[in-house]
Amino acid sequence: QAELVESGGGLVQAGGSLRLSCTLTGQTASMNAMSWFRQAPGKVREFVALFTRNTDGTRYADSVNGRFTISMDNAKNTIYLQLNNLEPEDTALYYCAIGPILSVSSSMYRYWGQGTQVTVSS
Repeated sequence: QAELVESGGGLVQAGGSLRLSCTLTGQTASMNAMSWFRQAPGKVREFVALFTRNTDGTRYADSVNGRFTISMDNAKNTIYLQLNNLEPEDTALYYCAIGPILSVSSSMYRYWGQGTQVTVSS
């Protein structure tokens, strides 16, 4: 079992920045894929960013590429998502998720956090 706890969401003006954190506890050693997803009201959950634990590789959705950065601090067992140049369209509930297989599909992830709200005003 693993537990994920997100923090760092909030209300920010367009063009602003936030840093989301996701702290992992429990049995996470076999989880190679560390990702962030988001879900806006009335929309399906969508992939945002992926961090590959064994290579430090990253992958981003086209909509956030160049504005968001995913990283991991192994010593703190924490995944980060730096959000820069935020747009109103980025408003959503942001979730971190981990799983054994690299994928942009939410169905492939085994453990999820509870979500942290990001609201961007225009």
